Amino acid sequence: MPEIDCEDLIALVRNYNPRTNADLIAQAWTYGQRMHEGQFRHSGEPYFTHPAAVAAILTEMRLDDATIITALLHDTIEDTRSTWSDIAGLFGREIADLVDGVTKLTNLQLSGAQSKQAENFRKLFMAMSRDLRVILVKLADRLHNMRTIRSMRPDKQVQKARETMDIFAPLAGRMGMQWMREELEDLAFKVINPEARSSIIRRFVTLQRETGDIIPKITADIRVELEKAGIEAEVFGRAKKPFSVWRKMQEKQLAFSRLSDIYGFRIITRSEADCYRALGLIHRRWRAVPGRFKDYISQPKSNGYRSIHTTVSGRDGTRVEVQIRTRQMHEVAEAGVAAHWAYRDGVPTNNPFAVDPGEWISTLTERFGEEDHDEFLEHVKLEMYQDQVFCFSPKGDVIQLPKGATPIDFAYAIHTRLGNSCVGAKVDGIRVPLWTRLKNGQSVDIIAASGQRPQATWLDIVATGRAKAAIRRSLREQDRSRFIRLGSELTRVAFEHVGRKVTDKALRTAARSLALPDADELLARIGSAELSAQQVIATLYPNLAPPEDEIDARRAVAGLAADQEFTRGPCCTPLPGERIVGITYRGKGVVIHAIDCPVLAEFEDQPDRWVDLHWREGQHPPAYSTALSITIRHDAGVLGRICTMIGQQGANITDLMFEDRKPDFYKLRVEVTLRDREHLHALMTALEAESDVAQVSRIRDSARRV
Repeated sequence: MPEIDCEDLIALVRNYNPRTNADLIAQAWTYGQRMHEGQFRHSGEPYFTHPAAVAAILTEMRLDDATIITALLHDTIEDTRSTWSDIAGLFGREIADLVDGVTKLTNLQLSGAQSKQAENFRKLFMAMSRDLRVILVKLADRLHNMRTIRSMRPDKQVQKARETMDIFAPLAGRMGMQWMREELEDLAFKVINPEARSSIIRRFVTLQRETGDIIPKITADIRVELEKAGIEAEVFGRAKKPFSVWRKMQEKQLAFSRLSDIYGFRIITRSEADCYRALGLIHRRWRAVPGRFKDYISQPKSNGYRSIHTTVSGRDGTRVEVQIRTRQMHEVAEAGVAAHWAYRDGVPTNNPFAVDPGEWISTLTERFGEEDHDEFLEHVKLEMYQDQVFCFSPKGDVIQLPKGATPIDFAYAIHTRLGNSCVGAKVDGIRVPLWTRLKNGQSVDIIAASGQRPQATWLDIVATGRAKAAIRRSLREQDRSRFIRLGSELTRVAFEHVGRKVTDKALRTAARSLALPDADELLARIGSAELSAQQVIATLYPNLAPPEDEIDARRAVAGLAADQEFTRGPCCTPLPGERIVGITYRGKGVVIHAIDCPVLAEFEDQPDRWVDLHWREGQHPPAYSTALSITIRHDAGVLGRICTMIGQQGANITDLMFEDRKPDFYKLRVEVTLRDREHLHALMTALEAESDVAQVSRIRDSARRV
């Protein structure tokens, strides 16, 4: 966006709000300019060009004067001598509170450590619940910063881009501002993976050269059909953004040449009836693609979004997506929840489809208070990322769920007690497995039994944060005594490994140091893998805990440049003694993979990213995490003996998870730290020789990515 002056900004506001308080906007402009005088951006421009640009972005959503003025002043409290009292005295309490809210959000670290991130997400949503306009200013602020990100240091660019991709882009989408989400994603994509983005753009250019620019051709075809039917409508067409195309390629594991509907078209009609007439006309003229029809007019999204989506095979068999909506629906689709504050002709728009921000935020944050920090963070991210499906209860109530939800999610959405006691489900009158993915418009009837309790396997089935939190709570209550027994065994083995004996006093001391109520809670958390026995040892005997700098990355692997660091690929977790190769990643250094790792096939056409590496000769410390799958006989004392055996082999258990439980066997995922390939071979040989072990194998998961 080119640099604008005060008169330009006022003109932009007057375009949709002729009754704007131009004097107050001019006063805010002058005040902000004076406060930021002498400050400059990384690009060398005067700093006030940034607040001015943020305000201009918000005019595109036709927002009220208070929001525009907040944008002009949003950095004054943080970066200048201005205070809340100063702003309240000059511009009123409402604007001062908004500026203060944006300042608090700016200071939140949303991409830090997991616990801190979760705590700050709570603060983010609390700010949203007070006044959603704070988030609108923050999103516009982030959009302008991403548009001008090239003036920042490379490491800072990557950090901001990842934060944008993980938090701000999905938040904009969840609020219904799809255009902003797409632009934020694409700007972040340009920083995080510029090679992939350039590749998509090159392929678009090649496709256009081969087929011609088909967008105006298909647009013209649609207009002709509408005119024949006497339907007044506007028609627009565009190619999807590079990141949107890239995401579909990754999700569907398709090459660009096999990807469908990379073009999108929009029909804006005069009435809802014309939407359905236009839909029938499109389906008569072109063949509809099965399973790609969604009616968000009859079942709107929670942020007010209404539109009909369909995919058809258009000119020359090209698949295209068509969205059909009225002008009022389109305004909400562009502005999302922000449509509540939009103006037209000097008065707030009376758009019947604009949702009440208070009601919207309450649906998003409902029951968050019941969850701990990590569960809250998981719930929020699920809520932000997922699209939605709408299903019906036997009474005809509409239950809104994220895409990919199952009957278990449906049950928990109605009531926690129903979810906990769920034993089966009927979808459209037919009994289905509990892992069935629900679709729009289906009717779901939950079958419950009083003796039923949630199963651990449900955590891998459900898609909603609410269901996951409720299942975990129930499992913790059910399994507490079992976790305490398991925790006791893991702790005993860990203490023996360092030549110490477990005592009640030692456990009470460790619990107190770790801010836990008692020794049982400590053991339960160790048994449920929320805490490791090594953390207890490090708390009680710091001198016996392995030093943090035991491994020097530059000494462990040969072939790295002086300024390069390495991490092991989570897909293959290579060990010393195995043949390895490095792949360079922007902002991540070098990631090493085993030479037979399937993931390497993705980099065959990028030889410049390959680095020839090998492990250094010599004794490596037991510090390399590796996952094993072990199937053991279900009998008293077996698990304890297996844990003891692993310790006797010089390996340390860092995590243990039950993957399957049957009456006669347990299947475990055990993470251990090892020295090298020979250490792994010796451990697996010892386990295979044990009569209580039915099977043992190394876990290598090519689906896990850096």
